[in-house]
Amino acid sequence: MKDFFINLEVLHPKCIINIVKGGLLSSNGMKWEFTNEIKAVDLYCYFHSKYGKPNGLLNFAKSDTSDNLIHWEWAFATEHGLLSILGMNFRTEVLLRGDYQGKGITKEMFLSQIKSDMDKYGKAISAFRKNIETWTQFVNPYQRIKKAVDQNFAQLDALDVDPQRDRIHHPKNSQDTIGFESTWRATSARYSAAVGLVFGLRAMLPVMAESFVNLLFYLRARPEIKSNPTLFKRMNRLNIDIRIQTLHLNCIGFKKPLDYSSPECKAFNSIINERNDLLHGNVEVNKLSIGEIYFHDKTPLFKQYDDFWSLTIGTSMDSVRFATIREDFQAIETFIEHVIQHLDETAEEEVRFALDQSLLGENNKTGGIGFLLPENMADFHLKFKSDDTDPSEQKADLAAHAGATAEPNSTTDPDQL
Repeated sequence: MKDFFINLEVLHPKCIINIVKGGLLSSNGMKWEFTNEIKAVDLYCYFHSKYGKPNGLLNFAKSDTSDNLIHWEWAFATEHGLLSILGMNFRTEVLLRGDYQGKGITKEMFLSQIKSDMDKYGKAISAFRKNIETWTQFVNPYQRIKKAVDQNFAQLDALDVDPQRDRIHHPKNSQDTIGFESTWRATSARYSAAVGLVFGLRAMLPVMAESFVNLLFYLRARPEIKSNPTLFKRMNRLNIDIRIQTLHLNCIGFKKPLDYSSPECKAFNSIINERNDLLHGNVEVNKLSIGEIYFHDKTPLFKQYDDFWSLTIGTSMDSVRFATIREDFQAIETFIEHVIQHLDETAEEEVRFALDQSLLGENNKTGGIGFLLPENMADFHLKFKSDDTDPSEQKADLAAHAGATAEPNSTTDPDQL
């Protein structure tokens, strides 16, 4: 048994179909799952180098993208039945379909024999690996902050705050104080949460716009800039207004320069400045003022009387400019669209596509940017029926194995953008 997994017989797909349809397999099979006991890329290169292209039936069911439940399958014949090796999204599966149980065949035996045989095919594997591209997958910073912004707005909507509707009037008599405290506490807690969300949004909206500018620069920077790490970093450290005004000089694909005096850019610049005051805790009394009060020695002389709401919830809401947070979000989206409109057709298509992806990839050799894997990855588990299973269920299980495939929800070729 020491060579059981080494001298395997490659089957033609037609033979596999005939075996499955002919009911020649018993249900006394097994399934093993591997995650990191052996690297999927090493296993793929080994089987490809030794046996040629994947020959399993599921290779014909997959789409010509990286968006599949099963990415590759090799199928072999053994003295006990069929042996299939499947590369999936989260693991490698080995299916032994036939009369395998009780034969002393183990998962550890598979690993030991395959790893040992890999050493004998080292040169062939190394030659084949030259055809394998290495990509580094990375998080799209724009999409990450965009999702956080969307989530904050969703939570803000769920709080359903409306200062005009929810305003609690100051008690005017003893009757008004009944239930006042409990109502105040509940309302105050809801509005405190709203203030926190709006504060977070005020901090994130400019970052969302900056991350868009940075992603655009990363995608479209001129080769002489991107190939020079020092120069590339220096350009990224310029003030945001300078970066925006020089995009047409440092990037490929702009039809015309951006006019930073345009209404779209002015609105963006105002939001950036307000964000800086907010984050740095700048003390600018004219911006933080909530009114004047007179004093004669230690005696306060009110210029106007306020109530509980005005001095607490109202002040907090005004301090984060709750009333205009959605307008500012719209201003950021308008600014992003304004910049995109300055791109030629090819650059616009590339940038719009990249903005929608949570994960992107960079080719380690060419520096090309691509979309590698779908955001929503599916998974499923195959299982063998026991000997006492209804024959119709057994056939259904085998049919599921023969025809399982993913429904593509996106185009996921790792092509350069």
